[in-house]
Amino acid sequence: MKIISLKEGNFSTNKTKDFTLLTDENKDTAKGIKMSVTPFLIITGKDIILLDAGIGWKNENGETVISEILKKENINPNQVTKVLLSHLHKDHIETVITRSEHGFKATFPNAEIYIQKRELEFAMENQGNHSFDFDTLEKLIEIDNIVWMEYDKGNITDEISFEVVGGHTPFMQVFWIKENDEIAFYGADDLPQESYLKYHLAYKSDFDGKKAMELRLKWEKEAKENHWKVLLYHDLEKAILEF
Repeated sequence: MKIISLKEGNFSTNKTKDFTLLTDENKDTAKGIKMSVTPFLIITGKDIILLDAGIGWKNENGETVISEILKKENINPNQVTKVLLSHLHKDHIETVITRSEHGFKATFPNAEIYIQKRELEFAMENQGNHSFDFDTLEKLIEIDNIVWMEYDKGNITDEISFEVVGGHTPFMQVFWIKENDEIAFYGADDLPQESYLKYHLAYKSDFDGKKAMELRLKWEKEAKENHWKVLLYHDLEKAILEF
């Protein structure tokens, strides 16, 4: 198993969920919550898997940072076989589509895109919520190869399992990817930073902060017992936490 961090950068975000890239010039003065945006690519013997899809941040040449990293890793977007979406907040889905003057297309045309159906229903019932980009959502659900997930837990393949756990959003789902003796765990925004394991807090930014806190305690115990590699989507400094 190979795990590749697709870090788009460190950002600050305000109440309307607008993202500002942190630089040497503004990192000490920027207001709002500071976080990274770090999707992950996992390569196994059977699949090339994208875990969440970032905000589509672009470099100075107008190319998305994720595309830039994939090129450096000699991976073509056509090679990605699965896109696993934990939830549908805008900082987790944007690069699933590529916009152009002619409209939009699937960035990963050969990938099955796994979306929790109840999470989409929740999003669509919350028009005006700044955490969602409804234009992107409406385009996303038009893409071919979407796999609508309706169960609370199960296996996608022999290597990939999932569970709808809630916490950050009502129907957020987490993933385990296992190959040989390695286990990668992605807790998405229930476990986005290493500090969430140091301070046992129920965060008001979560739909159910108490549940998310309880899940972290459970996962930390299991991670230590089973030597998980925990993938941290929003940690400013560390992408992978190994137990």
